[in-house]
Amino acid sequence: MIKNTLFSSLAAASVLALAVSAPAHAEGKGDRAQKAIAAAQAKVDTAKSLGAGTEVPVGVARAEEALKSAQEDVAAGHKEAAIQDANHSQALADAAIGEYQKRKDAAAANQQQAADAQTSAAQQQAAAAQDQANQANARADSAQQSAAQSAAAAEAARQQAADAQKQAVQTTVTTQQSSTQPVARVTTHRVVKRKTTTVPVASNNTTTTTTVSAGTTAAD
Repeated sequence: MIKNTLFSSLAAASVLALAVSAPAHAEGKGDRAQKAIAAAQAKVDTAKSLGAGTEVPVGVARAEEALKSAQEDVAAGHKEAAIQDANHSQALADAAIGEYQKRKDAAAANQQQAADAQTSAAQQQAAAAQDQANQANARADSAQQSAAQSAAAAEAARQQAADAQKQAVQTTVTTQQSSTQPVARVTTHRVVKRKTTTVPVASNNTTTTTTVSAGTTAAD
């Protein structure tokens, strides 16, 4: 926006300057002086409208001073001096406008650098935050996996204990004792009567069963 205004104003002022530099036979010195003063006035006004009066006050002040001298010269009939002073005023105004634009460009570049630095810092902070979040997620995933493994190990141990109870090893020990005793005959002799008593001793078969289940022993 500023550059467009600057170019337009400079173009208008240049047209006036070219008109002033026209051949002398086409117009008199008085007309040339008036046109030079008008061109200088346009340059000074352009410098002020752009803000050069604030940014480059000394340059604009000198341009205004030269313009005033040109106006005084033409009023006094010093047409040649008026033309010179008007041209000098234009040069000072151009210098002020150039310095103003240079400073504006430098300020814009500094602002852009500051904005780029802020953007870069924000991006770095975002990257660091993302990295921390990734690390936290990785730790959470690791903790979750460890918890799952611990739960699986506990479940396996519980299942193993349950299976051990359900499928306990049962051991049956059978001990058989067999004894056969011959029939004993006892003969009793009495004087009066002979009596024989036979006492049979039956075969004694004893079976002992021992069952061991889950650490408990029962005997039948």
